[in-house]
Amino acid sequence: MSALKCPICPRGCLLEDGQTGFCKGRANVGEKVIAVNYGRVSSIALDPIEKKPLAHFHPGKKILSVGSYGCNLRCSFCQNWSISQSFVPEGEGYTSPEALVKKAVELVRNGNIGLAYTYNEPLIGFEFVRDCSRLIVEKGLKNVVVSNGYVNEEPLLDLLPMIHAWNIDLKGFTEDFYKLVGGTLEPVKRSIELAARKSHVEVTTLIIPGLNDSEKEMRELSSWLASVDKRIPLHVTRFFPAWKMTDRPPTPIDTVYRLAGIAREKLDYVHEGNV
Repeated sequence: MSALKCPICPRGCLLEDGQTGFCKGRANVGEKVIAVNYGRVSSIALDPIEKKPLAHFHPGKKILSVGSYGCNLRCSFCQNWSISQSFVPEGEGYTSPEALVKKAVELVRNGNIGLAYTYNEPLIGFEFVRDCSRLIVEKGLKNVVVSNGYVNEEPLLDLLPMIHAWNIDLKGFTEDFYKLVGGTLEPVKRSIELAARKSHVEVTTLIIPGLNDSEKEMRELSSWLASVDKRIPLHVTRFFPAWKMTDRPPTPIDTVYRLAGIAREKLDYVHEGNV
């Protein structure tokens, strides 16, 4: 038996039978690469839509937000590391797409507009997002994906017709920064470009002191984003020490406002976050 290549993200893990990929959410099971985190729900909450963050998509509404486990990047500053870098044991925390969508429909009376796939990296669980999204569309509700955007074009294009809104992390605008988190920049840029053609897209950049906080980088990032569509909202967000990155102080508030001001030279909508 030969190793199989996972088709979901640019990492392209080669997996022997029984082997789990880098993301911890996909594995070669019976000579087929599948999402072993399918339906393994680690977190679920009815959140304000602004928490995703989405500032220009049904503001004031709520959305049922669900996460599993695993991630295909390794951000040492991850705020959700306890689920993105862990796993839910088999047989625990399972929720079927039908049960999840039923709950989403029941919560419409509480202001819910649909489902948000978030907390960990949802696209490593591509099949679960796809199956839930189909059912949500049938119910006339909305699908939202909060993602790092580190995904191959084919699965992304399969999902796009069913996804109404995205928040995609653009973690920095240099390949050096993406090396720090275990990925590459270009696939993320491509995801933003493709998603913006079909769906509402907002972008988040976490500003980390000494790593991606230069005015030059923000000018390049915002100029590129404006070249895709200057109406794409950008969330310039303040860093707080987390997980393995506790050696840096929180981002100075004036840095966040200064960089947001630079982004406004090119973009119509810029929001400061965590300030």
